[in-house]
Amino acid sequence: MPFNAPAVRRVALLAALVLPSAVLAQPASFTPEQREAIGGIVREYLLKNPEVLQEAFTELQRRQQVAEQAGRAEVLTAERGKLENSPRDFVLGNPQGDVTMVEFLDYNCGYCKRAMADVKALIKSDPKLRVVIKDFPVLGPGSVEASRVALAAKSQLAGDKLYDFHTRLMERRGQANGESAKAVAKEMGLDMARLEKDLQSNEIDATLQENMGLGERLGINGTPGFVIGNEVIAGAVGVEPLKQVIANTRK
Repeated sequence: MPFNAPAVRRVALLAALVLPSAVLAQPASFTPEQREAIGGIVREYLLKNPEVLQEAFTELQRRQQVAEQAGRAEVLTAERGKLENSPRDFVLGNPQGDVTMVEFLDYNCGYCKRAMADVKALIKSDPKLRVVIKDFPVLGPGSVEASRVALAAKSQLAGDKLYDFHTRLMERRGQANGESAKAVAKEMGLDMARLEKDLQSNEIDATLQENMGLGERLGINGTPGFVIGNEVIAGAVGVEPLKQVIANTRK
C-alpha cells in the first residue's frame, strides 16, 4: 500500500482521540506481547462500539476546523493591508466604505458569473460597501490570459469604465482567454498597441503572484471566494448570506 501522509495523520489523530492516554503515554514500556494484546482489546472494543469512531471523526473535524480558523485569523491579521488596500486591485462601490468585501474570481468560473449579480445588488443596496476585486485565475491557461489582459487594461481604464470592462468580460459567452479579453478591450476603444506593451509588465506577474499567495494562505482553492472582515466564504452563496456577514462585521 502506498504511503499516504494525510491518512496516516488522520489515523494518528483518531488514535489520540480514541485510545486511553495511558496506552499512548509510554508505548516503549510495553513488551511486543503486551502491545499485541492491547491492540486486540482496542479492536474488539471498537467493533462492539463503532459509534466511538464516528464520535472521534466528528471531534477530529471540529479540531481541524478550529485549527483552520485560527490559521486564517493569523493570515487575515498579517495580510489585511494587501488583502483590502493593495494598489494592484480595483475597487467597486464606495471607496471610503465602512466594510470591505474582497472577491477572488476567475473569468471562466460559472459561479463567479452568477455571483456577479449578487455583488451588483449589494453595491446598489448598500452605499457604505466597498468591494475589492482580485483576479484569481485557477481554471487553466485561458483564465490566466484573461486576467492578464484585464490587469493590463487598468492602465487605460478606471472607475465605471474599468467595471464595464470587467462586466463585459465576465458576461461574454464562451471560453475566456487572451483573445476574448482583447476583443472586449477593442470593443471599448482601448489602444491595442499600448495594451500589448502593458501585457509584458512585471507588475502583472507581481499582482497575480500576490493574489494567488493570499488565496492559498487563506485556504481559498476555488472561486468565487469572499473575505468580509474575519470571515472567509466559499462559493456563490447568494445575496442574503453575504448581507448577513456584512451586517455582523459592522457590529
